[in-house]
Amino acid sequence: MSADSSSSTSLTQLLNLLKQYFKKELLPLLADLRLAIVLLLAIAIFSVSGTVIEQGQTLAFYQANYPQDPALFGFLSWKVILTLGLDHVYRTWWFLALLILFGSSLTACTFTRQFPALKAARKWKYYEKPRQFEKLALSAEVGNVPIDSLSNLLNQKKYRTFQEGDKLYARKGIMGRIGPIVVHASMLLILGGAIWGAMTGFFAQEMVPSGETFQVRNIFDAGPWAAAQVPKDWSVRVNRFWIDYTPDGTIDQFYSDLSVLDQQGQEVDRQTIHVNKPLRHKGVTLYQADWAIAALKFHINNSPSLQLPMAPLETGGAGRLWGTWVPTKPDLSEGVSIVAKDLQGILLVYDMQGKLVATVREGMSTEVNGVTLAIEQVVGSTGLQIKADPGIPLVYAGFGLLMLGVVMSYVSHSQIWALKTPEGTYVGGRTNRAQVAFERELIELLEQIETPQSGKTEALAESKS
Repeated sequence: MSADSSSSTSLTQLLNLLKQYFKKELLPLLADLRLAIVLLLAIAIFSVSGTVIEQGQTLAFYQANYPQDPALFGFLSWKVILTLGLDHVYRTWWFLALLILFGSSLTACTFTRQFPALKAARKWKYYEKPRQFEKLALSAEVGNVPIDSLSNLLNQKKYRTFQEGDKLYARKGIMGRIGPIVVHASMLLILGGAIWGAMTGFFAQEMVPSGETFQVRNIFDAGPWAAAQVPKDWSVRVNRFWIDYTPDGTIDQFYSDLSVLDQQGQEVDRQTIHVNKPLRHKGVTLYQADWAIAALKFHINNSPSLQLPMAPLETGGAGRLWGTWVPTKPDLSEGVSIVAKDLQGILLVYDMQGKLVATVREGMSTEVNGVTLAIEQVVGSTGLQIKADPGIPLVYAGFGLLMLGVVMSYVSHSQIWALKTPEGTYVGGRTNRAQVAFERELIELLEQIETPQSGKTEALAESKS
């Protein structure tokens, strides 16, 4: 025997051994309900951790909120979070591995249990001997009833009947056997959508002043294949950002008037977004999430319009303030500090010693250091969360299919057999759920045929007991 044929034989034997191992060992393990429950619990626990622990934040954020001493719960520090990938749970290799393993378990269960159950439900045979009815949950012997009469009654009750001479078989609710398969398929679709979204989606944040145009750059979290989803051939212009306030001065709603521009700068879409009303374009969604004060436009005496940026001030958690310094002399030897807390309130003007010297509103002016300071506009910035998740349509379709599958699973699969003999007609049946309702239906059916013989009542009583 040649070396090539020997190696080919060895490879064939190895493949056969692997095939046998898969069928006898691995497949039953994957299809084990206990494994599926453990995997589902693990996925649920880590999904909750991804909701509780902020995702996609900076190193400084985790160091400030999850210090090593004292660690949260005695062990949860920023080092643990970053080492385990709890800052991006849904894109870690181990979470995706759990999803794939759970999907494999569902697939194995579908092919080893659900499809055989459906095949068995569709495969049937006529009962040819009276003693076969003894193994049924419900059975009875009635008078000399024609099989055709029984078939007509079953058809009226939405049964599908099959008849061969004096033998009859009827069934309904076959979708109850299909329902679990649909449920499994829907869960696989949801898992597939989640994995696809994790691999190809991204999450970004942008703080953009009114009147500015931007492209998505500040990406916090992205899958390994997300580059194709990040928009490169279009940008967004913030035409205007404003805030509606309630009569007591609290914020009622944020609004951003956005225009989507093509590569030539032409407007292809324009929408005003607010909280719970995002803008969607080419699979990317822009949510209204935050706001800030970006700049201050002003005049000094008869000068042209000037603009200076406003920066957030440290308040120790006492609120949000923004401030800037405005020079009142050309040599920058004197100036005033201007502080604002929102886009509608009073601007506070402080001198170089930190003393409050004036208050002014947008569109008004005041005298400071011998000059007239006129406030033209407080420029706001819109805070946008930008997200792309190509897996969402699959997830939504999966949930829709899941609801359909659950409804289908509650349909009872009922079967009835009948056999006409010279001694009488034997009728019996079984169902996989709603046993009491099926008993009532079968008793009704027998009562419609004819008044039962004494043996029938006894048989039904025994089956119920």
